[in-house]
Amino acid sequence: MTSVVVLDNGGGLIKAGFGGDRDPAVVVPNCLGRPASTKKWLVADQLLANDSDITSVSLRRPFDRGYLINPDLQKEIWDRVVRTLLRADPSTSSLLLVEPLFNPPSIQRATDEVVFEDLGFQSLFVADSPSLVHLYEASQRPVDGLAATAQCSLVVDCGFSFTHAAPVVQNFTLNYGVRRLDLGGKALTNYLKELVSYRSINLMDETLIIDDAKEKLCFVSLDVLNDLQLARKSGKDNPFRCTYVLPDGITHTRGFVKDLDEAHKFLSLSNGSSTTLGMQVEDSQAHTEKTEDRKRMDMNKSEFSLTNERFLVPEMIFCPADLGMNQAGLAECIVRAVNACHPYLHPVLFENIILTGGSTLFPRLAERLERELRPLVRDDCRGKITRPESPIKGVWRGGSLLASSPDFESMCVSKLEYEELGSTRCRRRFFH
Repeated sequence: MTSVVVLDNGGGLIKAGFGGDRDPAVVVPNCLGRPASTKKWLVADQLLANDSDITSVSLRRPFDRGYLINPDLQKEIWDRVVRTLLRADPSTSSLLLVEPLFNPPSIQRATDEVVFEDLGFQSLFVADSPSLVHLYEASQRPVDGLAATAQCSLVVDCGFSFTHAAPVVQNFTLNYGVRRLDLGGKALTNYLKELVSYRSINLMDETLIIDDAKEKLCFVSLDVLNDLQLARKSGKDNPFRCTYVLPDGITHTRGFVKDLDEAHKFLSLSNGSSTTLGMQVEDSQAHTEKTEDRKRMDMNKSEFSLTNERFLVPEMIFCPADLGMNQAGLAECIVRAVNACHPYLHPVLFENIILTGGSTLFPRLAERLERELRPLVRDDCRGKITRPESPIKGVWRGGSLLASSPDFESMCVSKLEYEELGSTRCRRRFFH
């Protein structure tokens, strides 16, 4: 029996492993990086090595705005992941590949060429992320109630390049109901880079470091206006102030949060706000504190502090207009996706909203989304938001479940069929 390699090819991370396993064997960046101290390009897992220098790394990504633009670069990354990390032989293996929604035919042909001609896989099956997330979540639910019987869900995929709200019925994504928000983890990281570089230290070249700071320190505010007032407080009265220490390349090669208790202080605020703490701050005291902070930063360039940036960055998911984007926020995007479907599906879809993707890991995101959805949803619809235990691995687990099914091989396109019929005719089998 041939092994099945499951490859969730995201714009930010590649999740790879074998069908039937619980978790992916490999989770690595989908890029090449070259540190300023060397001329050698590091591929995927090499960027995660403890001895690798990630300061001022130049990155080359095969994906741009959610779609594959450099097949040669992608081939190099896949070759390392499949042959070196997974130690799989493509000539005796099948590939389950997760592709973005609405992938253009030209990119599909380039992908098939890499899979069959360059890597030499025996067969290929292509799936989209919403249907696989739905498949995995449906397998975890008890088989009772309307939701389990109807097999409907609305998958909200907040990924690296963009965010999708996709209705799924009976493991098929309803393409006419998909709504897209051109905002993802990459845009949030770039926004945080601009804020930090303008306010304290120039870190415009430190993508990996800022990405790590975003993942460890950012959270979603439940009351933005009140939290902005709290963020103006000075010293220890500010519940959001925390410090991130930059790598020095000698004692530590990775950045880290200076005080975790200080970083988690915001969790003690009731309902995300604290009006009882008082908001009167002396202007002169604040000015003095700010001046001393700047002096301290000038003397020591190895760390920077974050205050309101911690919740203003994820706020862009709900208010893209603040970044100058003429698009609706996440809550309205979800409502538009549901309204594009048949009215009979509306209550079921609102009751089964599944969050997936790395950008859903921000604390309090689900609670904030529920608050924003409530005024937009009919009173007779009961909204329920579910976030898997591991949003990053949810798509891969669905693919692993599908790859272990008995009739998986019959759904694949073999290399012989590809050579006889070509990419375009073979792709019709995947309902894309």
